[in-house]
Amino acid sequence: MEVLRRSSVFAAEVMEVFDRSPTDKELVSQAKALCRDYINSRLVRAGVSWSKPEYNAPVPGGKLAEVSTILLRLGDELEYIRPNVYRNIARQLNISLHSETVVSDAFLAVAAQIFTAGITWGKVVSLYAVAAGLAVDCVRHAQPAMVHTIVDCLGEFVRKTLVTWLKRRGGWADITKCVVNTDPSLRSHWLVAAVCSFGHFLKAIFFVLLPER
Repeated sequence: MEVLRRSSVFAAEVMEVFDRSPTDKELVSQAKALCRDYINSRLVRAGVSWSKPEYNAPVPGGKLAEVSTILLRLGDELEYIRPNVYRNIARQLNISLHSETVVSDAFLAVAAQIFTAGITWGKVVSLYAVAAGLAVDCVRHAQPAMVHTIVDCLGEFVRKTLVTWLKRRGGWADITKCVVNTDPSLRSHWLVAAVCSFGHFLKAIFFVLLPER
């Protein structure tokens, strides 16, 4: 049985609000905290040095930590299915990592494409995997400040696109319902759909980002 990993890093100011209906601001704040944790996990796994102070203030225990553990596990499953899809994101999109505007526009364009046909937890996991893959690229190319840009972009996308959907489900804790077994041979259909669709998103975004001629 796979051992679920505990959440490693969160923004210290994020408070637990799972005992009531969360506000829009709280959902966005939680989304960004989850993104920081997801990115930190992928940076550690990639062996990339990262020691920003705000990434070293974990919130011990609680529902948000459980959500992060589940999100990371589902991300593992998603990336296991197609290990190369969520790596070298910048190269796949053919973008420079030296411009905050380029990175922001590229990430938001990919995010918009992912959710064109609706919102599912599989697509949410895919969004986090894209953010982490792009963040790894940024740190490897000596652009660590871009990590904060990516986190902020994800938070803004959640605010504009996902908050209503999240509130209908009672918040981020709803993702825990996605885990029904620990058998690695039983890959969830929604994960397969998410990863298979992402290749098409990359192709679409590549042409969107091409400069006008």
